[in-house]
Amino acid sequence: MGTTVEEIALWMEQHYPSQLAEQWDKVGLTVGRTTRLVSRILLAVDPVQSVISEAIDGGYDLIITHHPLYLRGTSFITDQTAKGQTALDLAEAGVSLFCAHTNADAAHAGVAEALAQLLGIQDVRPLVPSDLDQSQGLGRIGWIEPVTLEVFAKRVAARLPAGPNGILVGGDLNATIDTVAVSGGAGDSMLLDASNQGADVFVTADLRHHPSQDHLAQTDTALISGSHWATEAVWLPILRDYLLKDFPNIDVDLSTIVTEPWSTWLPTKGSFGESFTS
Repeated sequence: MGTTVEEIALWMEQHYPSQLAEQWDKVGLTVGRTTRLVSRILLAVDPVQSVISEAIDGGYDLIITHHPLYLRGTSFITDQTAKGQTALDLAEAGVSLFCAHTNADAAHAGVAEALAQLLGIQDVRPLVPSDLDQSQGLGRIGWIEPVTLEVFAKRVAARLPAGPNGILVGGDLNATIDTVAVSGGAGDSMLLDASNQGADVFVTADLRHHPSQDHLAQTDTALISGSHWATEAVWLPILRDYLLKDFPNIDVDLSTIVTEPWSTWLPTKGSFGESFTS
């Protein structure tokens, strides 16, 4: 007897409990038959069409993604929408889809711990502990050997997966950094948590102009904003290794596709104050 989709789903629930997910989140098995056998798994951040095509063309039985296909739900699954087409393609090809989102952010060996590990942060603890388990929760905070913000930012840039976005840095580049907070994905909601817990720098993604501006004016916590995909993709190799340990007869691969919405980064070169006419 082989391993079924249900067995993988139960394994994921054990390691990344759905109870750790935020109330608004939609996690778990999204498409597929629980009785279907699994011999090949593809891991990705986003269940977008390019990843679905990669899985179908590669003969995978199951895709595990970080982001949900339907976060707000739907009443229709047709080829008239991109998500509907994705769901149809999965079902017609017999490929199952499972997602672990904010539960994987919060859990041990999840996204936040993967990012902290990548950056060499020691003695990590949750930035926002879960009410269910204080040892798990959103974000992580810990310490590194003291370096300047400039040196640490270069470390972040060198270690995050390559993509079109790069990183943005806010704060005094000569400031000394030893307490570091991290949260993969959009971290606006944890800016105050990072400063309240004494972080010298907060590494996250998708930081917006006004919240970042206010934060830097009111606190001593510097900011490093990477891309959403890059700060979360670091979890996938850890998930792969854990799956292979418990399911050695299953092939587990990482998607080769960088699922950023942006394809190119170009520096802006216009002179401020100069007017142009068409």
